[in-house]
Amino acid sequence: MKLIVGLGNPGSQYDKTRHNIGFEIVDALADHLGISLNQSKFKGVYGTHHHKGEKIVLLKPLTYMNLSGESIVPLMDYFDIDEDNLLVIYDDLDLPVGKIRLRQKGSAGGHNGIKSTIAHLGTQNFNRIRVGIDRPTNGMTVPDYVLGKFRKEEQPELDKVISDSVAACETWFEKPFLEVMNKFN
Repeated sequence: MKLIVGLGNPGSQYDKTRHNIGFEIVDALADHLGISLNQSKFKGVYGTHHHKGEKIVLLKPLTYMNLSGESIVPLMDYFDIDEDNLLVIYDDLDLPVGKIRLRQKGSAGGHNGIKSTIAHLGTQNFNRIRVGIDRPTNGMTVPDYVLGKFRKEEQPELDKVISDSVAACETWFEKPFLEVMNKFN
């Protein structure tokens, strides 16, 4: 069984913001696979899918970003999913818009959703897709920037990164994560 988690903040005021790119990618993957994220439990919404006999769970924590681990770990415990079968998708200020980086482990790098996930899991060893949102310019603060929307001219790169992330998730259904990293990094 595999768990794919997209990090973001609940509420329409956060739709399509940079910080919610994880939610957008999980929504795109759910649409692509025909999964309804209609089950509400574990402080999140989730849906399930079967791929060649393996159960796939997609989760969007509704705890707000800083408490994401409070949703992820109880769901993992309930379904008996280990860290090797967890993939977390989230925004990254250190990558340009349109770039993704896949990793099997690492620090939170200042990302509060990942800090919470690490704290609740008790390990940094889990798969991730870091999605580039770039850094703010023109003196904008980081909180204002990450809670802001992508610019219209960024849409082609955004569409590509969503498509690439969905493809990486689908590849992970069939191949070890190391092979997925080699293909998409």
